[in-house]
Amino acid sequence: MSRFTAPVARSLMIASAVIALAACSKKAPEELPPAPVETPRPADTATAPASPAGPVKGSQQDFLASVAADKIYFDTDKYDIDTQDQDVLRSQAQWLAANPTVRVTVEGHADERGTRDYNLALGERRANAAKNYLASLGVDSARITTISYGKERPAALGSDEAAWAQNRRAVTVTVQ
Repeated sequence: MSRFTAPVARSLMIASAVIALAACSKKAPEELPPAPVETPRPADTATAPASPAGPVKGSQQDFLASVAADKIYFDTDKYDIDTQDQDVLRSQAQWLAANPTVRVTVEGHADERGTRDYNLALGERRANAAKNYLASLGVDSARITTISYGKERPAALGSDEAAWAQNRRAVTVTVQ
């Protein structure tokens, strides 16, 4: 075998691969397909705007329009319900009494300080404190679920007391 055979063979293999790939390439179509036509979608009832009479009874919009607030706030490392929180939860309990088929989830949140595990536990204690207070006002506890997001879903971004104060909260959300 001559010393030129290996380089020639390698060049022939490379050339064959290039030719094979070129033969597989797609050719541009002679005529382009028509542009897509948008089909109208049926209106989504959950996101439909409120009627002139107001939000749908029992909806989250109705809840927000009817209660003092959907959230309560806590002091650092605390989960006790103060008098301001009691007023908010009392208005939520009244709305829930007027809408007996609606279920809610109470979300517990914490600020960014502390470990993930600590904040998840603190968020759980906050959500349960709100749930227990609602239950003490006559709301069936079977209608209330709780979840803790710890520091994972901040309402306000920032590393100062103003942001932390907004993130130490329990939020009541209707379940559809």
